[in-house]
Amino acid sequence: MQELMAQRGGGGAGNQNNSEQHKAQEEAKRDADERRQMMLTQIMSSEARERLARIALVKPEKARGVEDVVLRAAQMGQIAEKVSEEKLISLLEQINTQTSKQTKVIIQRRRSVLEDDD
Repeated sequence: MQELMAQRGGGGAGNQNNSEQHKAQEEAKRDADERRQMMLTQIMSSEARERLARIALVKPEKARGVEDVVLRAAQMGQIAEKVSEEKLISLLEQINTQTSKQTKVIIQRRRSVLEDDD
């Protein structure tokens, strides 16, 4: 009985450490997101950021990918001035052509034992 109580007591302390770690991870993630948004604010024009925000509503993973591309280009020194909406549109078109997926549907009919093809 005492062992069970000790295990439960130890488990409670483990949960507290877990929740503290979880809170610390969430805070670090928020800080990273804030820094990311500040960099995007400096790199992109307001119209381009608005367009990207609208894209993020529909396809968040695509918007995140575009943000990554823009930030990488800025870090490499490839962006001299703020990214305008037109540049963003051309970048989106370029990404769409690279990542376009083709779907292929194959229909297979199942033949029943009772069917007669004669």
